[in-house]
Amino acid sequence: MAVLAGAEPFAHTGSTEAGFLLCHGFTGTPASMRPWGDHLAEAGYTVRCPLLPGHGTRWQDMNRTGWEDWYGAVREELLALLSACDSVFVAGLSMGGTLTLRLAEEFGDRIAGIVLVNPSVLTLRWDAKLLPVLSRVLPSVPGVANDIAKPGETELAYSRTPVRAAASLAKLWRLTRADLAKVTQPVLLLHSAVDHIVEPVNSQVILDGIGSEDVTEVVLENSFHVATQDHDASLIFTRTVDFARSVRRAGQVDAG
Repeated sequence: MAVLAGAEPFAHTGSTEAGFLLCHGFTGTPASMRPWGDHLAEAGYTVRCPLLPGHGTRWQDMNRTGWEDWYGAVREELLALLSACDSVFVAGLSMGGTLTLRLAEEFGDRIAGIVLVNPSVLTLRWDAKLLPVLSRVLPSVPGVANDIAKPGETELAYSRTPVRAAASLAKLWRLTRADLAKVTQPVLLLHSAVDHIVEPVNSQVILDGIGSEDVTEVVLENSFHVATQDHDASLIFTRTVDFARSVRRAGQVDAG
C-alpha cells in the first residue's frame, strides 16, 4: 500500500555528538513531527523519525499491526542512533510519548533524556474497557485526529480509529505504567491545558510514577492535543533544544 504524500519517514544527518529520535502518535504520521525535526536539524542535531507500521496508508492496515510492531520500529531507529551519536534523546507526541517512555524503561541511561508532548498511558473513557470485545466485531470508530486550536492547521492522520489497534495500544499503556519507576533520565514534559484526546490525568500519573530527579513540566496554554502543529509549537521546539543543551552541559560537568 502506497504511503500518503507527506506521511513519509524523515531523517537529518547532523552532529555525531547528539541525536534525536522522534516518535509520532496513534493513527498519525511523521508529518506532525516534521517542523520539530526541522528545528532540531537546524540546531545541528542528527534526527530520525520513522513511520510506524500500519500508519500513513489506510486505517485498515493498522488493524494488522500492534504495539510490538510500533515499538520494534522505534527501537530499531534508536539502536541506529546510539551507534551513530554520543548522546541520544527521544521525544514523542501522544502515543509517541508512550513509546518514548517504554524505550526509556528498557534502555536506561543509554538515553540521555526524553521529551514528552501530551503523552498517553491510560484513558478514562468508559468504552475503553470494552476494547478486547469490540475489537472482535467492530473494525473502526470515528477518529481522534486534528485536535488543533490553530486555524488552518490540519493533522495528516486517519479519519477512523482502528479498534483492534486501539486494543493493542491499551496493552502498551498497561505495560508502560507498570514500569514508570524505571524512567530515571532527565524529562521534559509539555502538556496542553486543554486536550480533547488525552486526559490531563495522564501527565499527572507519569509525573507521580517516574523515577527521574531532573523533571521539567511545561503547560501549553494555547494548544490542543497536536501541540507540535499548534500555537505553542515554537515553544516546544525551543524548550527541547534548551533541554538537550542543559542535559549535555550537566553531563560534561559530571564527567569532568
